[in-house]
Amino acid sequence: MVDSINRRERKKLNSKNAILEAAVKLFIQKGYKETAIAEIMNEADLGIGTFYNYFQSKEEILKYFLAEIISETNQHFLSLMKESKPASAILTEMFLFTGRILDENRFVLPLFLSMANKGAAPKVLTHPADGSTFKGIFSSIIKKGQEKGEFRDDIPAEVITEMFHSIFQAASFSSLDITFMQNIEYKLQLILAGLVAQQR
Repeated sequence: MVDSINRRERKKLNSKNAILEAAVKLFIQKGYKETAIAEIMNEADLGIGTFYNYFQSKEEILKYFLAEIISETNQHFLSLMKESKPASAILTEMFLFTGRILDENRFVLPLFLSMANKGAAPKVLTHPADGSTFKGIFSSIIKKGQEKGEFRDDIPAEVITEMFHSIFQAASFSSLDITFMQNIEYKLQLILAGLVAQQR
């Protein structure tokens, strides 16, 4: 009986993973809007009805991916906070870590920017520990830097946090002949130059 249940659970997990892998492949190849659910299920070699056993819509897949990215980002953030690094080093590492993930999953960028503007995490997040939003992470780093005197404190942390998120938005729409990562790295250097507190 236990073996039968385990087999069913493995089959469910394999089907869900097949749908997700097919969705990623097609979102990258064709774009999110241009990809139909029927195409995802054809790529996954599953019946179209199976899709609705796991997801209610194509957008729900996108939210699932964003939730995974948020979870991964939170884990990296918690790991960094255990190290005795300057706030500027943690901020730089978290910013570039987030940038790399978004660059590899460009189809999730519009939802990321939308969620960032609303300051909300996707409802599909199921673990409380994974609940910190991108804005929450960056705001926390900046506030700690201000408290330690590493960052200037004459500008609210929330305003600085918005500037960091605007970098991703600007880079995603940029027509410059440089990569997404090069674009955000240049902008990061400019913001850090104005953010770090001057020695008196």
